[in-house]
Amino acid sequence: MNRRRFLLQTIGTTLVLPSLPSLMAKDVGGNSAVRTAKGAGMGARRFVAIGNLLGYQTNQLFPTTPGRNYEKTTLLEPLWDIRKHLTVYRGLDHGVKGGHFAVHSFLSGVLNSEAQNRPNGNVTIDQYLADEVGFETRFPSLTVGSEGGIHGGCQIAWTKSGVRVPPVTNPAELFEKLFVSDSKERQTRRMQENQVQASILDSVREEANRLSKRVNNEDKEKLDEYLTSVRDVEKRLELRQRWTNQPKPKAPFDKPANRNAVEDLPLLYEMIALALQTDSTRIATLEIGGDFMPQHLGIKKDWHGLSHHGNDPEAIASLITLEKYQIEHFGKFVARLAKMNDGERSLLDSTTVLFGSGMGDGNVHKNSDLPILLAGGGYKHGEFRQVPREGVKKVPLCNLFVDIAQKMGVETDSFGSSTGRFA
Repeated sequence: MNRRRFLLQTIGTTLVLPSLPSLMAKDVGGNSAVRTAKGAGMGARRFVAIGNLLGYQTNQLFPTTPGRNYEKTTLLEPLWDIRKHLTVYRGLDHGVKGGHFAVHSFLSGVLNSEAQNRPNGNVTIDQYLADEVGFETRFPSLTVGSEGGIHGGCQIAWTKSGVRVPPVTNPAELFEKLFVSDSKERQTRRMQENQVQASILDSVREEANRLSKRVNNEDKEKLDEYLTSVRDVEKRLELRQRWTNQPKPKAPFDKPANRNAVEDLPLLYEMIALALQTDSTRIATLEIGGDFMPQHLGIKKDWHGLSHHGNDPEAIASLITLEKYQIEHFGKFVARLAKMNDGERSLLDSTTVLFGSGMGDGNVHKNSDLPILLAGGGYKHGEFRQVPREGVKKVPLCNLFVDIAQKMGVETDSFGSSTGRFA
């Protein structure tokens, strides 16, 4: 069993049969875990989410006039020329509290501490979509962020089992992941590893078959969770087998040098755009984390310290500079996708891009009234939409996630803390 654990960990998970009073396991079955597909056909649906750690100055972001004739605000200025491609939302959040310790719920709507007894745990919308459509590409999803800064590393992406998805942390690493193929020796070694791991999964399946007639109702939930893990490993293994000998796309430029989170941000956006265009993935996230140092923008204080501005005009001015920089490069990313062809339409038309934060007010660290912008994806854009922020008519942000999932072709009526589909 120790050998099995070791080998299965090499494809990103550990499988250990749960302790079951009735010693039962359901038959795994023999159907392929990976759907037959040739990759994206033109117009395949894609999803990108961008979040930051400490939010935005919402009183400098949100307009006051709903509809298409909303006014230009300080933080919307960098997006003004592309406003026809995006929608600004106000009033959306998850109804959670916790400040820094609730930001991780941005794409899930669920706190880690409340996820244990939920069927999908605190899975984030990117990983939920990746589970449904991600196995048609080399990478089911890309998670890009940092492992430094306040409160640890990137926490934007979480699996159904409550595991944080570790991020690709810099442009050089992302470049190698997307464009540098394994050597022949490494490909051979991977094929051998795949064969060994496939053999282990066969053994697990045979063991499950032997125990399948000895189940009781008490153990069914445990076994379902276990067999879901088995299925996930199958998917990862079959995906890796499919792509082992397939060359990666040709790099459009030389491997970049890593600089810092501020100067690297445009390059990370560009490589995410190329990952979508080459159909290396259809799902991506980018978190601007605690290693985003304002000093690289000529600002002396640290970002976290500035976020507790106490209405100090100098601190707010520094935050506006920092936040406009982030928003400017989000806007350039949207404009870049709009110029990339995807058949008879643009890549932006087939890519839904969500931008915002799990922090609504960085000064007091509230997680309500989140800054949310949505671009592309075939939506009708160009307006400011305001929904009730409290009371019985309050609309959860997860309702928008349900709508995004359905536009991605995923049949679901609920996600996270949703109460329906966003209309």
